[in-house]
Amino acid sequence: MRLATVSVDGNAVCVAVLSDGSKLDIARAAQTLLPGAAIDASSMQKLIGGGSDTLEALKNIVSAGEAGDLKDALVPNGAAFLAPIPHPRKNVFCVGRNYAEHIAEGERAQKQKIGITDHPVFFTKPPTSVVAPEEDILIFQSVSESIDYEVELAVVIGKPGRNINKADAFDHVFGYTILNDITARDIQRRHGGQYFKGKGLDGSCPMGPIIVTADTISDPQALSIGLTVNGEQRQDGKTSDMIFDIPTLIASLSEGLTLEAGDVIATGTPSGVGYAMEPPQFLKNGDVVVCEVSEIGTLRNTVRAV
Repeated sequence: MRLATVSVDGNAVCVAVLSDGSKLDIARAAQTLLPGAAIDASSMQKLIGGGSDTLEALKNIVSAGEAGDLKDALVPNGAAFLAPIPHPRKNVFCVGRNYAEHIAEGERAQKQKIGITDHPVFFTKPPTSVVAPEEDILIFQSVSESIDYEVELAVVIGKPGRNINKADAFDHVFGYTILNDITARDIQRRHGGQYFKGKGLDGSCPMGPIIVTADTISDPQALSIGLTVNGEQRQDGKTSDMIFDIPTLIASLSEGLTLEAGDVIATGTPSGVGYAMEPPQFLKNGDVVVCEVSEIGTLRNTVRAV
């Protein structure tokens, strides 16, 4: 299933994106198809938190929608995508240095040994950094002159858990989406190389446009992942190149830390980032950045200087 949050008359509405591209209002469809059923589609967070019963109900709703039985529950054409989870209740978890070629290009650019760590490198981006598809990536000119991009596959947690075993990790995954880890490289360097400030600016976390449920993805470790700037291919990789795979990331992150329904984990970026190019190529006003992950789709944003 392909799920999203869209804007209808200024309200955030959870929808299922059908095969013809139309968008089915899940709450309205549930009232029609499953009257009295306990399915809360008031937000994507609530929907994900509904667990396996809600997921089964969603499958029935989408099947009926694909059959053309719920046309009255379709939202108007042109309803704009919001981020799938517009206001995450926690910081977005992120993983650094998870592709070997990205580490290598960083070593060349910084002229220092970085190396592969024994354990995943985690950092976070605040909820205020999240922006929708087609919304602007902001460049605060008085704050940073070195805004960079990083396309990432993002994992959306469905089943809560702590101290999750690697063997059970995929049981905790609700689905997958696309995330662009926008980074102010100069700020990152200025604050001792720590990640949070340089990666936490407003508008630094474009996400979406959809969440594809885990049962729809053939193999999350065999997806192509890439990014273009103004049509020029900058990043082109495979999720199979991750140093720490998704089960390892979930197991490591959940050690003594509860992962909750709706939590988002960005899994790292392949090589091709702007700061490592010769000469460096940072984002500028008017640039169009398109992230793509196979079996999910594309995430498009335009850069705007303020």
